[in-house]
Amino acid sequence: MQTSIEDIYRTLVELADQGRAFVLAVVLGADGSTPCKAGSKAIVDAEGVIQGTIGGGLVEAETQRRAAETIRIGRPIVLDFNLEDGAVGGARPICGGAMRVLMDPTAARHRAAYDAASALRLGRRRGVLLTTVRGRKRPQVAVECLAAQAIAPELGFPGAEAARSVLEHEEPRLFVSESTPGEERLEVFVEPLMPRPTLLIVGGGHVGQAVAAQAALVGFDIVVIDDRPEFTRPELFPRGATAYCGSIGEEVARFPIEADTYVVIVTRGHQHDADALAACLHQPAAYVGMIGSRRKVAMMRQDLVASGRAAPAEFDHVYAPIGLDIGSVTVPEIAACIVAQLIAVRRKGAAPRISTR
Repeated sequence: MQTSIEDIYRTLVELADQGRAFVLAVVLGADGSTPCKAGSKAIVDAEGVIQGTIGGGLVEAETQRRAAETIRIGRPIVLDFNLEDGAVGGARPICGGAMRVLMDPTAARHRAAYDAASALRLGRRRGVLLTTVRGRKRPQVAVECLAAQAIAPELGFPGAEAARSVLEHEEPRLFVSESTPGEERLEVFVEPLMPRPTLLIVGGGHVGQAVAAQAALVGFDIVVIDDRPEFTRPELFPRGATAYCGSIGEEVARFPIEADTYVVIVTRGHQHDADALAACLHQPAAYVGMIGSRRKVAMMRQDLVASGRAAPAEFDHVYAPIGLDIGSVTVPEIAACIVAQLIAVRRKGAAPRISTR
């Protein structure tokens, strides 16, 4: 079952409040080719029912198998998986990597930290989640959530600089303090808590709906604007999406576009596209893309620049025609080429453009 990190945190808090037994499985490390990255999480109950995923396959199966025993002994364990095997038909995985998985049946004790982590993400604030594993044979786990502004210089191992680096690079990292005589091995897994980027879709028609569905799967919060009530109905969009009905230009101008806002303009007409584009061109959006033919894009550029509503350099930042050039024809294919471009801009800072010539 695919479950977002936000859902994992909320589910954990609910189970803790209900007094139910469960194990939280966390991928502390993933090297080489592995089915899941560090930071992946799953909740497993005593019957082996799982919410979330740590990659499926034998790793997840072993985690489910060990859940009841781990709950019974009430003590965290750490599992190391070597995902190499010489034969494709063998019983062991052949990914070629290694995974380190924490199974924590004491996660309910850290309810406050997970609740705070959920609140940070839902409140669109930044922070880090610190999971400390002390000892090898009988590991003890502690969890702490820190808002970005609360990362103080006196933070213990691995230190404030390391925590800020994780936040800056938006990648979790496992820090290990090797044990010395008289000291226990200490592992601190630092995870960035980042707000999900917002995707503002201007136009709730078939393309807008398909973009919303695919973008929600890859981690965007969805907001839709259309001037037709029938195209802002909640059932047309993924769970949790927000839809506004009103004048296109006015609604876009009113929307708080920030540095982590992505704008996709896919309205039903040239004028609506122009109004939407003019309303967001001067905003600090991470991405602005507009659907349309090369001829339409050229005409709109000329009109907006001539009317003074846009400077040539501002229009140059717009991805128009929108999407990657993959030969898309159908609505789902068009949505896929748009979402792929969104991912490229989010992860790499820029994306290939369709030539306007």
